[in-house]
This record gives sequence, C-alpha cells and structure tokens, in this order.
Amino acid sequence: MSIARRALLAGPLALLPWRVHAGAQVEEPLADAVRTALAAAVADDAPPRPRFDKVDERLAYLRWLGAASERLRRRLADHHTRVEFLEAVWYESRRAGLETALVLGLIQVESGFRRYAISSVGARGYMQVMPFWARLIGDGNERRLFHLQTNLRFGCVILRHYLDTERGDVSMALGRYNGSRGRPEYPSAVFAARRPWRDVRVA
Repeated sequence: MSIARRALLAGPLALLPWRVHAGAQVEEPLADAVRTALAAAVADDAPPRPRFDKVDERLAYLRWLGAASERLRRRLADHHTRVEFLEAVWYESRRAGLETALVLGLIQVESGFRRYAISSVGARGYMQVMPFWARLIGDGNERRLFHLQTNLRFGCVILRHYLDTERGDVSMALGRYNGSRGRPEYPSAVFAARRPWRDVRVA
C-alpha cells in the first residue's frame, strides 16, 4: 500500500502502528552564511511557556491543546508526555513560521509519533532527522536527535530551510525533506495527514 493511501485512511486505521516511511534527506553543500544561520536557528534554548497578551488568545491555545491531546491519546497514552509533545510542536512550528497542522501531519507520516523511530537510512526521532544535520548545523552529537525538543527544533528548521529554498512551494519542500523531490506521493501523504489536524481549533 502506498504512503498516500495509508495517510488517506483516516480514523481507526490511521492509529495502527506502521513502519517508518522516512526517505533520505540529501546532504547538500551549504553556503557558509546559510550554515551559520541554520546553526543559530537550532541553538537549543528551552521553549518558554507561552505567554498571551489577551485572555481569549490563551483560552484559544488551551482549547487547541485539549482537543489535540484528545486526538493524540491513542498514539501517546501518557497525558504528561502527550502535552509536553504538543506544547513543543506548537512552539517549534510557530518559531519556524510553519503551520502546526502541517508539522503534525509530517510527524504522523514520518514516524507515527514514535520518539525513538529509526528509518532504514538512519533518520531519527519524531521528525526523522538525518544524522548528518547534527554535524552540519549542530554540535555533532547525533544521539541528541532523540531528544524531544532537539528533534522538533531540527526538523522545523530544516523544513523552513527547504521552504525558503523552494520559494514557498510546500509540495517541493516536503519532497526535499523526504528525499523524493518532484514526486507526489510523499507530499500527498503529509497533506492527507494534516487535514484532520486542521480541524482542531488552533490558537
């Protein structure tokens, strides 16, 4: 069954365990300025607790967090783990200027929300980050790619980089992320997985 077909099967089947479908991000030469900018972007500061100027903004965020947590319950059973994960996804996606639902869709397709997933080509964690990124823009310690925030930070910064490289073309950026640039299957799978997350009220 194709990746796209799996993702289109929303509902109970989408909650069953599956193998990792990550492709291989291609290690490309980076200009010094780009490498420096990406390295600064992944600097590992702890995410602040969200602060809101208006009460209704905070309430909207809490509604989203509750609804998203309920949706994710069958994937991540532990309440604390689930909330910590969603808070980090919300923060890192917004920090990188990405749609939170898109990042959640990508994680669903890439790792099935499994923190310690490893693909056949060595991609790691929730967002299936290739180890070479730790050397290119991190501190070289690829084991840290299993750390929740580090993995999400790298994944979101890399996707943002690819979006900028592809001049905002989400399909091409997703293909580049997966190592299948120009082919429709992977972007289609992520878009299908994103759709239910868009139904969750986002702050």
